[in-house]
Amino acid sequence: MKVLVTGAAGFIGFHTAQRLLARGDTVVGLDCLNDYYDVTLKEARLKLLREEPGFSFVRLQLEDTPRVTELFATERFDRVVHLAAQAGVRYSIDNPRAYIDSNIVGTLNILEGCRHYPVEHLVYASSSSVYGANTRMPFSVHDNVDHPLSLYAASKKANELMAHTYSNLYELPTTGLRFFTVYGPWGRPDMALFHFTQSILAGKPINVFNYGNHRRDFTYIDDIVTGVLLCLDHAASVNPDWRSDAPDPGSSKVPYRVFNIGNSQPVELNHYIAVIEQCLGKQATKNLLPLQPGDVPDTFADVGALTTATGYQPTTSVDEGVARFIDWYVDYYNVDLQRA
Repeated sequence: MKVLVTGAAGFIGFHTAQRLLARGDTVVGLDCLNDYYDVTLKEARLKLLREEPGFSFVRLQLEDTPRVTELFATERFDRVVHLAAQAGVRYSIDNPRAYIDSNIVGTLNILEGCRHYPVEHLVYASSSSVYGANTRMPFSVHDNVDHPLSLYAASKKANELMAHTYSNLYELPTTGLRFFTVYGPWGRPDMALFHFTQSILAGKPINVFNYGNHRRDFTYIDDIVTGVLLCLDHAASVNPDWRSDAPDPGSSKVPYRVFNIGNSQPVELNHYIAVIEQCLGKQATKNLLPLQPGDVPDTFADVGALTTATGYQPTTSVDEGVARFIDWYVDYYNVDLQRA
């Protein structure tokens, strides 16, 4: 297949593109290489992708409607994995317009491209943040998600609604993936694992929100990518049992699905930090703080719908996944743990 991967220089996009290339697909990577975090890390990911046969790269912003349209018209993709977005719950509080431009306008342009230059299946990134004020655990795709706590979460919920509209109007198969706290090698510097590792090695204190008591469904990147590819290969279809008088939010009478992708084993943040300390052989200095605005106390994915549809089964424990990240970090940044 020829697959468009948006956000190809990003964390999940990079790993997804690698896996697609490894199995023989042709990949066109799209990214704007913005400076939300270290651009050199994005460029290093891209360098590895460029070395693979079958990969080509286009640098553009999703909200650039004419160029996105031209890309679809020229390349004629078979399928699309739309992972590009302005990420981050906390950043959305101070920079709301970035989320409208990238996540709303940008996603509209992708949907329009898929509509006018038909693709077999669009898989796109949603987020566990859409569960917002929900407290019933584990989070299920069959639950209502109309109470977001940040603009980032609201933009992801909007993406799901937009996708459903296009599935309805144009019979475009769409699958939304609600990612749960993804971590691993080549991860984002603004994420907890990267930031904690960097600060502990530098002898700097780390901010531990909610006093470290909240739980996250930390999901290793290899398990995430396995789920992405399983979904890509299982195009969304109509749910024949869907009822308009008792609508199921996780499926539809049109070719539309949303799935949770998580480890389905939430871990307390304090334990997560302890694993990092063990791998580094160094203790953290902690600033214990209350929960931040827009954050949620716990995340816990019910992945049953995804397992039933595709056979998805995460296999990587936090202890194993964190160790792999530390190994990558030490190698990439040439860290001497004996002297750190």
